[in-house]
Amino acid sequence: MTAMPRLKGPLVLLGAGRMGQAMLNGWLKARLPPRQIIVIDPAPAPALSALAEETGLTLNPPPEALGGAQVLVAAVKPQVMDEAISAIAPALGKQAPLILSIAAGRTIASFKAHFGPGSPVIRAMPNTPAAIGEGITALAASPEVTADQRELARALLSALGEVVEVETEEMIDAVTAVSGSGPAYVFLLAECMAAAGASLGLPPQLAERLARATIAGSGALLARSGEPPAALREAVTSPGGTTAAALRVLMKGQGPTLCDLMQEAITAAAARSRQLACGK
Repeated sequence: MTAMPRLKGPLVLLGAGRMGQAMLNGWLKARLPPRQIIVIDPAPAPALSALAEETGLTLNPPPEALGGAQVLVAAVKPQVMDEAISAIAPALGKQAPLILSIAAGRTIASFKAHFGPGSPVIRAMPNTPAAIGEGITALAASPEVTADQRELARALLSALGEVVEVETEEMIDAVTAVSGSGPAYVFLLAECMAAAGASLGLPPQLAERLARATIAGSGALLARSGEPPAALREAVTSPGGTTAAALRVLMKGQGPTLCDLMQEAITAAAARSRQLACGK
């Protein structure tokens, strides 16, 4: 995790759902002073209320407490973002803080509509392994974002795992399709492997256990080896063996290959991300 820079003003977390809570836990673990954190959540979970009482972070204060905030982390659901931002924007003052959004489909322009055209905005896309600190987040920054603000954003997002930066905001749609939605593709693969194992006579619970462990272990190997995925695939594929027989179906069989289907799926996800960004 990147070391946390010293904050000069409060950090406001708008929304403490799964991602917001994951970030909050990461910040506290990295020893961000709790008294510099303000959490706004209209229906806080009991665990969040207990955490606020235990650590001293501020939960749902009056609007005047938001003045002078250094950064606003927008983590509410995209469909309620405008309402939530409208409720707090006046209290943040004329000088907009750094706005760091992790909401899917919400553009940089949509935040500037609330805070003004010169506002510094970072749009980020994390994924669900962030819940255990193993996610990856891509970010795109507006021209107004300073080097110090970029460093702060990267440090805050590192609470979720790895952080990368893309050159243009438009790339966030492709990021959403590959890594944002990507965990679902892996989970579907586990479902399919387990179902296939059960159809061959394995007890369903054992088939799921084998699929789960295989995917988790393979992912860990891929992360630690540093070798390209193709090289790892080739290393486990003996000519004429069982793996080769399976890969002939997935890569060269009749009809679309697995890569063809994945290309189609990721293209569809990217197209939907662009539609959401346009409010469709």
